[in-house]
Amino acid sequence: MIDLDDLLEQEFPVDSNLFYLNHAAVAPWPVRTGNAVRQFAAECVDMGAYGYADWLERESGLRIQLARLLNAASANDIALVKNTSEGLSMVAHGFPWRSGDNVVIAAGEFPSNRIVWQSLGHAGVELRQVPLAQSDDPELALLAAADSRTRLLSASSVDYATGLRLDLARLGRQCRERGIAFCVDAIQGLGVIPHDVQGMGIDFLVADAHKWLLGPEGIAVFYSGERWRGQLTLHEYGWHMTDHPEDFERVRWQPAQTGRRFECGSPNMLGIHAFSASLELLQEIGARELERRVLAHARLLMEGISANPDLELLTRNEPGRYAGIVTFRHRSIATATLYHDLQNQRIVCAQRGGGIRFSPHAYHRSGMLEEVLERITT
Repeated sequence: MIDLDDLLEQEFPVDSNLFYLNHAAVAPWPVRTGNAVRQFAAECVDMGAYGYADWLERESGLRIQLARLLNAASANDIALVKNTSEGLSMVAHGFPWRSGDNVVIAAGEFPSNRIVWQSLGHAGVELRQVPLAQSDDPELALLAAADSRTRLLSASSVDYATGLRLDLARLGRQCRERGIAFCVDAIQGLGVIPHDVQGMGIDFLVADAHKWLLGPEGIAVFYSGERWRGQLTLHEYGWHMTDHPEDFERVRWQPAQTGRRFECGSPNMLGIHAFSASLELLQEIGARELERRVLAHARLLMEGISANPDLELLTRNEPGRYAGIVTFRHRSIATATLYHDLQNQRIVCAQRGGGIRFSPHAYHRSGMLEEVLERITT
């Protein structure tokens, strides 16, 4: 049996001249994902869609993989959409709103989890944005902003800028007790920390493949629970979202009762092959080991940053409040200047939340992270 460190080294031959700490943006692919895309492309060149039946099996398999990852009740709860924004838009513009309703989110959310709710203003739906940066109890702050007209709370499991991790189970439990729909933007957490949609009381969850899930852009998972799925008004229609998609002559039709009701047309087969290959690797590593490794890397970075008097850590370092994102700033060097210096040293990172954002994954070695810490001020 191959050693896990050896497996990860084989799967991620990232350029040795790069310090890649930008998985919260776009992640490198595992070798097997690249191979899956090359093999699919070769098949398309050589045989066209002769093997389409096998492709459909791959599509079904991906839904099963994602259902297991999320602990969904069924693969029927899974839709394959283009990106997080599309899934959130389906919720925002399908939900049965009434004028005077409101939505609660955290202030400073990534635009995907803000603009879709702001766009409901014309329908008389108020957006309440709750500052969490200085809150000792961010879940309580979000819940305190809700009232009898709050119909939905939408939260990022991990904040894209500060790396703040929320207690999804606590939010989900309170939302369920108060009759509030609970929507989760999981793009910065899924693939690092557990997202148990049943255990956490999550009604909707969306996440792209291209960050912590190590897959391609252009494909995302959209989970919808039975409680709310049928209540979302559909705005996209086509052959694939019907109850009998292969019966092209059928005149009378209904939307599928499964998550496929949100997939109006032909599936992204190239993305499906790539995404499935990436998930196979994540499943081989195991959810607990993934979380253990990523959190250990985040702790190492936070400890090194906190020990440097020239640096200020912006990510909360209490257990349960961070995942894979570590954000900091220099006390005397402008963030933009430091960012360009790091890029020149081939340290791949991002400017977010008023500082520099590092986001390591499970395959990194601690020695590489220690070298990055040394380079910050040299």
